[in-house]
Amino acid sequence: MANIEKRPDGVWRARYYDAAGRQHARHFRRKVDAKSWIDEVTASIVTGNYVDPKVARTTVSDWCDSWLVGYGTRRKSTVRQAAVHVKVIKADFGSTPLSAVKPSDVKAWTVTLGERYAPSTTYAMYRRFAQIMSDAVHDGILQKSPCSRRTSPPQARQRPHVATTEQVWALHDVMPAHLRVAILLGAFVGLRVSEAAALRVQDVDYMRGVVTPQIQYPDVPLKSEMSMTAVPMPSELALLLSANHAMYGGTTVVTAEDGRATTPYAIERAIRAKRGQVPGLPEGFRFHDLRHYLASLLIASGLDVKVVQTRLRHATATTTLNTYGHLWPDADESSRAAVAVALNAREDSSRTAAGV
Repeated sequence: MANIEKRPDGVWRARYYDAAGRQHARHFRRKVDAKSWIDEVTASIVTGNYVDPKVARTTVSDWCDSWLVGYGTRRKSTVRQAAVHVKVIKADFGSTPLSAVKPSDVKAWTVTLGERYAPSTTYAMYRRFAQIMSDAVHDGILQKSPCSRRTSPPQARQRPHVATTEQVWALHDVMPAHLRVAILLGAFVGLRVSEAAALRVQDVDYMRGVVTPQIQYPDVPLKSEMSMTAVPMPSELALLLSANHAMYGGTTVVTAEDGRATTPYAIERAIRAKRGQVPGLPEGFRFHDLRHYLASLLIASGLDVKVVQTRLRHATATTTLNTYGHLWPDADESSRAAVAVALNAREDSSRTAAGV
C-alpha cells in the first residue's frame, strides 16, 4: 500500500508499507519526485529486488563481521585466510554502506591492491570481496553486487619452476637424512607439504604400491574426496619408503631424527637451507615445486590430462591444463613406469659412481 499527500507546508509526503507492515516515508518538494520514488519502490517489490532502507544502510564493515560469523563453520585454516582478507576489505571500505559501493569503486580498489600485493593475492582478495557481496545479495540486503567480470583483476598465471631429475636427486642427497623421504613424497607421489608431514604409515600400502593420503598437518581431514585419491607408486619407491620406516620408525612416514612426527615448517626450513647447494635451483624453490616436477615427468612420458589430474589430485582438469598445458607432448605410458624410470636412473648413477 502506498500513497502521496501534500502537507500544509507544501511538501509532498510519499509513504508505503513493506511486507512486515512497517511504514516508510520520504518528503519531496515536487509531487513528480514523490511519485517517481513510489514507483521505483513498487517496482522493486514486484520484481523481488526490494531492500529495507534501514538494512540498505548496513556498512561493509558491519556486513563483513556478520558474514565472517556465518563463515566460521568451515575448517580453521580456511576461516583464518578469510579473516585476513576481511581485515583488508574492512580497512579499505569500512564505513561505506553496502549499497554505496559502485563497480568503479571496486575497479579502483583492485588497482590499489595491485600496488600492495602480488597478482595472486590481489585476485584472491577480490574473489573474497565478490563472495561477500554476492552473499549480501542472497541475504536480501543488497540489490545487486558491484563485482563482475568487468571489475575483476586478471587471474595470476602460474609458470612454475620445474626442476630436472638430477636437481631433485641432488636436493634429496643434501637434505638431512631423516627428511630425504619427504623429497621422495613430493617429487614422486606429488604430496603437498602439509600432506607429506602428516602422512601416516597406515596410509601406505607397501605391497600393492599405493599411497592414500587422508589427513594434512597437524591432524585435519583433507578438503575433498579428490584429495584422498590413491596414488600408485612403483616397487622401487615402495622399497625406499619401507627402508626409511625401518630406520626411523614412528607412526608417520616423515619424521624428526628421533622418530617423532615432523612439521611442514621443518621440511620447508630444511629445503631453504639446502637449495643453494643444488646448481640451478632458484632461491625461491620450495617443497611445492616438487609437485611441478612430478607433473612435468608424467607429461613428458605422454600421460593424458585426466591421468595427470588424478595423480596430482586436482579438483578439475582445467586446473591441470592452466598450470601445465604448455608442457604437454604426445605419447602414452603409465605413470608408474614414468616414476620408475627416474628411480632407476638414480640407481644406475649410483652403481656407476661405485664402479669408478
